[in-house]
Order: sequence, then structure tokens, then C-alpha cells
Amino acid sequence: MNIHQNARLTPKGRALLVRRILAGETPPAAAAAGGVSERTARSWLARYRSEGEAGLDDRSSRPRHSPRRTPQTVVDRVVALRRQRWTGRRIARTVGVSPATVSRLLRRAGLNRLRDLEPAPPVRRYEHHAPGERLPLDIKKLGRFQRAGHRVTGDKTRRSRAAGWEFVHVAVDDHSRIAFSQILPDERSRSAVEFLHAAVAYYHSLGVGIRRLLTDNGSCYRSRYFRRTCRHLGIRHYFTRPYTPRTNGKAERFIQTALREWAYARSYLSSLQRADHLLPWLHDYNWHRPHASLGYNPPISRLPPPRNNLLRLHS
Repeated sequence: MNIHQNARLTPKGRALLVRRILAGETPPAAAAAGGVSERTARSWLARYRSEGEAGLDDRSSRPRHSPRRTPQTVVDRVVALRRQRWTGRRIARTVGVSPATVSRLLRRAGLNRLRDLEPAPPVRRYEHHAPGERLPLDIKKLGRFQRAGHRVTGDKTRRSRAAGWEFVHVAVDDHSRIAFSQILPDERSRSAVEFLHAAVAYYHSLGVGIRRLLTDNGSCYRSRYFRRTCRHLGIRHYFTRPYTPRTNGKAERFIQTALREWAYARSYLSSLQRADHLLPWLHDYNWHRPHASLGYNPPISRLPPPRNNLLRLHS
């Protein structure tokens, strides 16, 4: 059991206090040396004499008897009604207890939120066996700004009004986790196709050919222009399940990492300065940053060494 944050004595300090008294020191003197009151010293002495060394350990302050505690039958009924998706006030009116009591009982049972009634879906981890077998794509919208915002300055009156948006297009190889990203002015089909060509060229420079794409159901990815481009490049295009972002989990997770370590990692003076830091951060992510799912090796370690020994010579 954890010791209370305001406790003056630990179990060892209590044992020392008791030994001083048993050795002939007066309780007031032993209490003064231990920084506690005489009453506290006598209390620990009495507990030691009745229970021995075990009596000096911490114990729960819960009373042994709680005559006004809610009966277990009422608790079971509250939980049973909650599992039928009843609201707290409806349960309170039906059972005959206060809403505060129902809230306390449901919180103790871990059912105070309706989402707690549904079991969490099982985690299904997947990984394709070779680089390029599947390339998830996604887009993140970020606001432009010409000056530091209120998160940095603390002044909410100085804002970059009508600055618009910029769109971070991302691609993450399913097997190696090697990422590629560009900032484009919109998320229309023309920008999506432009990014796809750039991504395919980037992975081709690493000796990786893209065979499949995985995207959400955004209009730019559903467009005929994007479909024709995939057909021209010989890439099969797959879509995620609607309203289920976890099916594109690798791209979603990369976006969260990029926001934490690049977009919001420092105070930028403008969105142009933030954009200038994207490629250096992306290089560090692919070549140097340890990745937990890869045994804390960088993503580039998943590629076979090229003929020109680029990986060995890179630093």
C-alpha cells in the first residue's frame, strides 16, 4: 500500500520510534525526535504491542462496517439496467436512489460512459511481406499563418486572418514504414495525382516499385483522373472501409507523429518556415529515427542494401 503523502513516518521510522521507547526513552522525547506528536508515538507503540512488526505497516482507512452502504442487490440492479443502455436518471427513478448514487456506482463498475458498454475491438496488426506491396496515402489539412499564433505569444488578438489552408499529402510504405510527404495547395484530384507521381518516383529511387495503393474514400481518390493514373502506372487501388480510419492505421499514425515531431514541435514564425522543416524532419524519420515496430531500427533498414552501397555511405 502506498504511504500517504503527508505521513511523517515510514514503517522503518515507526519501528525506530518504538525501539527508542522500549529502550527506555520517554514517549515525548521519542516523538520529538521523530517529528510527530506524543499521541502518535503512543498509538504506534500500542499497535506494536498488540500486533508486532506487522502492526507498523500501512493499512486501509476504510471502516470495517458501513451500515449505510448501498445494498448489493441494488448495485446489481443498477449495473443490469445500465447494460440495457438505460440513462442514469432513468435508473435512479426506477431503482429509488439518487442520481449521484447511480453515478458513483456506475463509475465504480466502469460503466459511467455508454461507450464502456461496448467491448473494444480487437487489435488486428498486419504487415505486407515486401516493400511496395501496399502504399497507404492520406491527407492532413493545416492552417497557414504569417506570424506566431496565440499558443506561442499568448495574445489571441494577433491572428493570421484569411491565411487559408495547406494540405500535407503523406505516403507510408506498409512493410518498411518509409514515409514520403509533400505540402500542396489543395486536396483535389490534380494535387492527389501530382503527389502520387512524386511518391512513386521517390520510392523508385530507393529501388521500391509500388504495386498497390490504400486510401480513404475522399473525392480526390475517387475521381476518374486518379483512377486513370493508377491504371497507367499499373497500380491496383484499394479503399478503406467508410468511417473506419483504423483500416488506414499506418498513415494515420504517421500523421500523428508528424504533427507531434514536426508541425507542433517548435515555434515557427510562419507556415513557410514550418514547410522548410518538413524535408529535414522526414529525412531523419526515414534514416535515423528508431521505430518501435521495427525493433527500434529506422525504416530504411527494412530495404535490402543497394548496389552502390548508399545505405553504408549515408550519414
